[in-house]
Amino acid sequence: MEDMADRRSSSIEDYMRAIYGLVERGEPVTNTSLAARLEVSPSSASGMVTKLSQQGLVAHVPYRGIELTPDGRQLARSVLRRHRLIESYLVSELGYTWDEVHSEADLLEHVVSDLLVERIAAKLGNPVRDPHGDPIPAVDGSVEELSTRLLDDLPAGSIGEIVRVWDTDPDLLRYLADRCITLGDRIEVVERQPFGGPVVVKVGPAAEAATHALGTEIAQALSVTLR
Repeated sequence: MEDMADRRSSSIEDYMRAIYGLVERGEPVTNTSLAARLEVSPSSASGMVTKLSQQGLVAHVPYRGIELTPDGRQLARSVLRRHRLIESYLVSELGYTWDEVHSEADLLEHVVSDLLVERIAAKLGNPVRDPHGDPIPAVDGSVEELSTRLLDDLPAGSIGEIVRVWDTDPDLLRYLADRCITLGDRIEVVERQPFGGPVVVKVGPAAEAATHALGTEIAQALSVTLR
């Protein structure tokens, strides 16, 4: 367990979490995609990537972009562990809703001690998923992976369970909550409307499922395990 004094700077931690997040989504990690994710200029992202490379946390791989080294992956997962446990605690113990916790955790993840993080984990019973269904890395950096598909990739007739919401946009999360669409719900793809139209789904127990037409942005934000 690292000491607070040994922690990397908050900006380095933010970059590591952003790179890991892009990798999780299977998206290319470039200076441009990092700049967009962190809302900084491409030149700022380029400078930080050079710094991360010098510290042995990332490597430039020809034709594949920026990749985490083993040390970089371990650091990113330690930051994610803090972030996702804080989100879990805020929802479970302090009554926050899932659309309120991301920005709070962004601030707190850099200042909480490892002791507090482990006390939070123990208090919550060592959860393996946060309020958005994101996996919480274990202390050793291991991650419990689920076999999932994005709702946007599923054909009509598919039935599964919503297990993850990828987007942290509070408005999107509130939109889902207002329509009682949440983790653990049964979801059935009824129809995929053509020409980029919405995905029509039924959400909830089969006998009382509500029908929704979900746009591409939401269909690409929901991960489903198939039944």
